[in-house]
Amino acid sequence: MKRIAVFTSGGDAPGMNAAIRAVVRTCIYHGIKAYGIRRGYEGMIEGDIIKMDSLSVSNILQRGGTILNSARSERFRTKKGRKLAYQNLKKHKIDGIVAIGGDGTFTGANVFTKEYPAISFVGLPGTIDNDLLGTDFTIGYDTALNTAMNAIDNIKDTANAHNRLFFVEVMGRDAGFIALRSGIACGAEAVLIPEEKTSIAALVRTLKKNYERKKASNIVVVAEGDDAGGAYQIAEKVKKKFSKFDIRVTILGHLQRGGTPTSMERVLASRLGMEGVKALLAGKKGVMVGQIHNDIVYTPFGESIKHNSKLNPLLLELVEVLS
Repeated sequence: MKRIAVFTSGGDAPGMNAAIRAVVRTCIYHGIKAYGIRRGYEGMIEGDIIKMDSLSVSNILQRGGTILNSARSERFRTKKGRKLAYQNLKKHKIDGIVAIGGDGTFTGANVFTKEYPAISFVGLPGTIDNDLLGTDFTIGYDTALNTAMNAIDNIKDTANAHNRLFFVEVMGRDAGFIALRSGIACGAEAVLIPEEKTSIAALVRTLKKNYERKKASNIVVVAEGDDAGGAYQIAEKVKKKFSKFDIRVTILGHLQRGGTPTSMERVLASRLGMEGVKALLAGKKGVMVGQIHNDIVYTPFGESIKHNSKLNPLLLELVEVLS
């Protein structure tokens, strides 16, 4: 293997730049030419492929986002689009690819490698949702979690000052990892997540009990994909059941995707970036490189996509017991 390319795809996540840096510098260390593909699969189709050296990734370790940019590509879903991508990769004599992204990224890589097995793909888990099987933590999750926690702490200060009930919506369309852990870390009264059916009646009972105890503030953390609706909808339902609450809603949104990666994030992304290159050199293909209990593991794309990571039920118990 003489030439390896790296790209980022799907939603950006803090730590992606650290992973890019690790891939490029590991390639250089092993005497391999490194390339970057801008804008993910869309850039692959358009031939937006650049040669990278050590200076290309200098001073990016601490930056959020991705220097290679990211984009979703409808064209890559078609055979014609994938054929164009393959032709551009062959034009640059690319032997292997390190794909940094989530479910959609690995789905595309899985299809592509079946059609064009001559080019080896390995994936690095880059998503703030932490919902991929085959790794304890994904690149971006720790930073997003800390961003959410800090924001909720700030909201709690004003909630205490005015004796208010705040519904705080965090990212998590299909997974409640950010909501659950940030809720526990901030002492939330309730955490509403897609994995568990939400009972508005039970929520109101909990909040009423706190009201009767004259609790100064109440925080409810809501994952955006909760079955009862987003934070605004749930707040309206609660207001109808108990009008005494002074309710406010805060949507954290894309705030969680940006910012400086935490130290844990940088180390994880750096290690996975290095291991991604080593996996390609060892002949691995069609796998996601993850870290479980500090060990590097390889999970086939099909498994990491189909079998999403499960929530720890002990965390759900923590919310109930400690609220």
